[in-house]
Amino acid sequence: MLAAQRRTLLLDRLARDRRVVAKDIAAELGISEDSIRRDLRDLAAAGLCQRVYGGALPASPATADYATRGAVSVDGKRRVAAKAAELVRPGATVILDGGTTALAVAHALPDELHATVVTHSPTVAAALGEHPHVEIYLLGGRVFKHSMVACGAAAVEAAQSVHADLFLLGVTGVHPEAGLTTGDADEAAMKRALSRRAADTIVLASAEKVGAASRFAVLALDAVAGIVTDAPAGDDTVRRLGEAGVPIVHA
Repeated sequence: MLAAQRRTLLLDRLARDRRVVAKDIAAELGISEDSIRRDLRDLAAAGLCQRVYGGALPASPATADYATRGAVSVDGKRRVAAKAAELVRPGATVILDGGTTALAVAHALPDELHATVVTHSPTVAAALGEHPHVEIYLLGGRVFKHSMVACGAAAVEAAQSVHADLFLLGVTGVHPEAGLTTGDADEAAMKRALSRRAADTIVLASAEKVGAASRFAVLALDAVAGIVTDAPAGDDTVRRLGEAGVPIVHA
């Protein structure tokens, strides 16, 4: 089998099984495991998979630039945002992450809601400026333009004074094995810092992020109170997440 054919097979297996184990594919094809690893390295370099120990997982499409992500899964993000907005109780203090799904949550909060929103996203803060009853606290620091959020030491320090009821967390990948992931190390660290400041963390995950993985771990699945997703209840990854004890909120 030619290298191009092997790579096509690997992508097909990733789409079907949501994972590839290098030694299993090597045994099936009767070739060396090193050949499969080289193929996976090439696919990862092209952004077509995320390499993990022993094989690979599907790469998240949510690691594109901010403007591009705004046009991806718009309806799904709106459904997730609408369901997440229902979780914000009157009088609550909520930490709202950055990114396009969090921005959709800001727009979905009902006008009659009285609440406090803490965010490290100037984009989210600006959107909430139109809300009649939400008080806004903006955490400052170096702005990571890919997601339009403040990250780094100053932002983490600013978060230490916050005590919130709920953190609505955005990630680029949700996978039963890789857990919750994102594409930047500093952003992952900021998300962990924010999660520590809230009583509960709820993940916002439109369908394209479910079953995918990115380079940097954010949290383990057992560290969150639930995942809001529009992925079908019968989806294999959703089923595995539920079997692992992760509460799933269907949007």
